[in-house]
Order: sequence, then structure tokens, then C-alpha cells
Amino acid sequence: MLHQGNFTEKELMNDLLMSEKQVSSAYTAGITESSCPKLRQVLEGCEKNVFTNQEDIFKAMAQRGWYNLKKAPTQDVQTAKDKFNQMKSELK
Repeated sequence: MLHQGNFTEKELMNDLLMSEKQVSSAYTAGITESSCPKLRQVLEGCEKNVFTNQEDIFKAMAQRGWYNLKKAPTQDVQTAKDKFNQMKSELK
């Protein structure tokens, strides 16, 4: 299906997903740099909405076969968990 400007639905959805990722980065920066608790709370709510949007777009793309992920081998996942837990214990 073609849309305005001859962009395909896949291209538009990919652009939406990339835009949501950029918005999320901006909210994260605002949250971490804000000293006002109420502003942080508002930004956190906005970022939560962005996460929901990202997930919805990702699911729609995955259902259409436009966003395929390679599953990580179980051993690689366990290695990453072990590394994280080691770093976490070192910080205590």
C-alpha cells in the first residue's frame, strides 16, 4: 500500500519507530537532568507512553515480517546475565 509521498507502509512504520526512539532519548535526558520532581514525574509518564507506542509499532512490523529478530543462544543470554550480576555485586 502506498501513502502520501509514495512512501510504503513499511517505510512509514520504520520512520515512526525511529522517531519514537529519538523521543525516548530526549525524555530520558530530560528525566535525568531535571531537579524538579513534578517535571520528572510528567516526563516519566510521557516516556512510558513512548514505550507503549514503540512496542505497538514493533509488534505491527513484526507481524508483517518487517522487523525480524534473531534469537540469542541460551548460553549467550546466561553469559550476559552473569556479567551483569557480577558488575552489580561489585557496585554494592
